[in-house]
Amino acid sequence: MTKHKGFPGRFAGSDFQFVIRRANAKGVTPLKRLERYADRKTLDKRVDAAFLAALWEHFGAEPFERGNLDAGRISWLFGREVVPAEEPFDPANYEALLRIDVAKAQVSFPEIFAEEEPLEEDEDDWPDADEEEDW
Repeated sequence: MTKHKGFPGRFAGSDFQFVIRRANAKGVTPLKRLERYADRKTLDKRVDAAFLAALWEHFGAEPFERGNLDAGRISWLFGREVVPAEEPFDPANYEALLRIDVAKAQVSFPEIFAEEEPLEEDEDDWPDADEEEDW
């Protein structure tokens, strides 16, 4: 099982885990699409957004191996923002390749993909050299 070094272990200040420490001795937990109902808690939505942001920062649009990523956390995004990157796809395999469906992810979580606007300097904000300022 590939361990994704540098990937956050959990959602900060909570018990929502993003990765697992070791392979499941009882067998690989299969990925499955979990329904996200409209009445989900705000915290659950924030955790999904944070996990997808971590995936985007770590892997971008490139395919990635499931490895030690938590099956339960992936399953909240699976089939929508995170999709299989290979056919045939084995949902119960740590070596299965996944990828972010960028178009769907941008619709579901636009805040992750919003580009920061560059700061523009306004000439009116800076005093002229010949103007005196009162300090």
